[in-house]
Amino acid sequence: MQILSFRLLRFNNIGLDMRILVISDIHANLTAFKQVLSDAEGEWDYVWCLGDVVGYGPDPNECVELLQTMPHLCLAGNHDWAALGRLDIRTFNPDARRAVEWTQETLKPENIEFLEALPVTFVIGNYTLVHASPREPVWEYILEPLVAALNFPHFETPYCFVGHTHQPVIYEQVSTNGDTRAREPRYREAHKMNGQRQIINPGSIGQPRDQNPDAAYGILDTETGVFEHRRIPYDIADVQSRMRDYGLPDRLVTRLEHGW
Repeated sequence: MQILSFRLLRFNNIGLDMRILVISDIHANLTAFKQVLSDAEGEWDYVWCLGDVVGYGPDPNECVELLQTMPHLCLAGNHDWAALGRLDIRTFNPDARRAVEWTQETLKPENIEFLEALPVTFVIGNYTLVHASPREPVWEYILEPLVAALNFPHFETPYCFVGHTHQPVIYEQVSTNGDTRAREPRYREAHKMNGQRQIINPGSIGQPRDQNPDAAYGILDTETGVFEHRRIPYDIADVQSRMRDYGLPDRLVTRLEHGW
C-alpha cells in the first residue's frame, strides 16, 4: 500500500450560513445522482461531497463532471484513491477489484486530475468533513457507537460528517465521559443539532447498504442548525443495464436492488 500524508483543508467562511446538500458515496451511479439533485432542487446553495465519487458503478466520468458543474467541496474516498492507483487493490475482494480496474481504464485524464487534487479532510466553521472517520479519514468504518466514541477525540468541532459505511445514522456524544448513542434516521424530519457533539452519516447515493435500495442524502441548514436525512427511489434497472453492458460483476449489479 502506498502511504500518503493526509491533507487537511481548513476554511472559515466557505459554505456557512447556507443550505448544504450533503452527499456521499455516489459510486459512479449517475441515475441515482440525478434523482437526488431533482429531489432536492431549489433547497440547497452548496454541496458537500464526502468522497467515493467513483467505484462500483458504470458512470465515473459523468458523475465527476456533473459534480464539477455545482458549487462544491469534495473529499477523497478510498475508491477514489483506488482509481488513482494510490491503494493496493489486491486487498479488495474480486468484484471490487474488477470494478476498480474497469474504472481506471475508463476515467478520462481530466477527471483523474480532479480526483488527484481532492484532500481527505475539510474543517469548515463548526463542521469537520471526512470520508471514513476523523482518525482514519480514508479507511475506518464507523458502524457502532463504540467506534464513534473512540473518534470524538480526533476532531475539535462540534459536528463531523462522514460517509464510507453507506448507512445513514447519527452518533451523539451524551456524556462528558464519552458515552455515545446511535440515532436512526427519521427521513424528512428536522433534526435540531443541539450543541451536543455528533458524527453524522447521510448514507450513500449510489450503493446503499442498509437493506433499503433508495438513494440517501441529507440537507443541512447551517444558519438554523437543522439537518434532515432523506431517501428517494430511482431507476435501478437503468443502472443495472449499463453495468451489464460494461461487463461489471453480477454481484455488484444485483446488490443495488436489495440495498446490501
